[in-house]
Amino acid sequence: HVQLVESGGGSVHTGGSLRLSCAVSERTSMFYVMAWFRETPGKAREGIAAIYSRDDYTDYADSVKGRFTISRDSTKNMLYLSMSGLKPDDTAMYYCATSTRTYGLVLDASRYTYWGQGTQVTVS
Repeated sequence: HVQLVESGGGSVHTGGSLRLSCAVSERTSMFYVMAWFRETPGKAREGIAAIYSRDDYTDYADSVKGRFTISRDSTKNMLYLSMSGLKPDDTAMYYCATSTRTYGLVLDASRYTYWGQGTQVTVS
């Protein structure tokens, strides 16, 4: 049973930085792709960053490109999201997710099987 546990959320001022962590119970190399999503009440879950395990190729939503960086540490089975230049619009619950599927849009939530419980980020 795959488990993902996020941490690192909190409250920051506009322009601040945070680093989210996601502890994965299995080797990250067993997943084809891993990603971060975020969700606010009344809006669909938004895929914001993804990383492929085979070559660490990354992809980002336009809303975070240049401000957020996704990375992983395969030796620790960890996934990270470094966020800088935070804005109030970044306020959301942030989730990590993993997928063994080799097809589908990389920032589409339907591609992902395993999800964490979320960590709240508030920017004011």
